[in-house]
Amino acid sequence: MKQIIHTSKAPAALGPYSQAVTCNGMVYCSGQIGILPDSGAFAGDTTEAQTRQVMINLGEVLVKAGSGFGNVVKCSIFLADMDDFPIVNEIYGSYFKSEPPARETVAVKTLPKNARVEISCVAYV
Repeated sequence: MKQIIHTSKAPAALGPYSQAVTCNGMVYCSGQIGILPDSGAFAGDTTEAQTRQVMINLGEVLVKAGSGFGNVVKCSIFLADMDDFPIVNEIYGSYFKSEPPARETVAVKTLPKNARVEISCVAYV
């Protein structure tokens, strides 16, 4: 049975999707960009600032779903510029110090609101 997950501690969806959905013990988190939940403004103009906020946002959604970064099994990272890979990788890696999840990282032409980075994940409860 699926359950829609929503928390005011992460930005509201920018379209017709949920922050996350749980089903059969799994959590499917929609992509997060580096915007602040209270204002909808970017946490900063840099990839570093936006990545830090992305991870905070994902963490809040995971907690609301009854999960956490230790339960993440798969992530997808989307970058506006692949030259930002090292800084995103460094910040991302600080959340997964051992047994990191599977993942891919791709560069895309444009992200919502012209974000620098977007990350989604799948975890278990």
